Amino acid sequence: MRGDSDDEDIIELGLQLLERLEHAELTLAETMDRIETVTTDPALVREILDTAEMRGIIEREDGIVRPNRSSFLSFEAEVVTKEGEFTCRRCGASISTGYFMNLEAGEHGPFGSSCIRKVTGRE
Repeated sequence: MRGDSDDEDIIELGLQLLERLEHAELTLAETMDRIETVTTDPALVREILDTAEMRGIIEREDGIVRPNRSSFLSFEAEVVTKEGEFTCRRCGASISTGYFMNLEAGEHGPFGSSCIRKVTGRE
């Protein structure tokens, strides 16, 4: 790691997001789509992927990513809904209801209703 605590927080958030994926497998592009909700910095994206593989969170082979262990996100307990003026972190749409994931590393969002399901693998 680069040693910057902000970067470390971003990496940890990305790792926890990957741990929550409900997909059996994703293409690398689909995995990047999820990680880019945390950061678009190419170095941090690469570090999140490399660290996730090193820690056994994912396996990568031939452009396919398979989550190894998953503690699925509980929509009842770990997703908070807030009303307001938001921009979805995944698609960039303006939304009035934001869905936020409560992960140990911090709150991640907002997402629109379809994007929260897409990011977590419920859709």
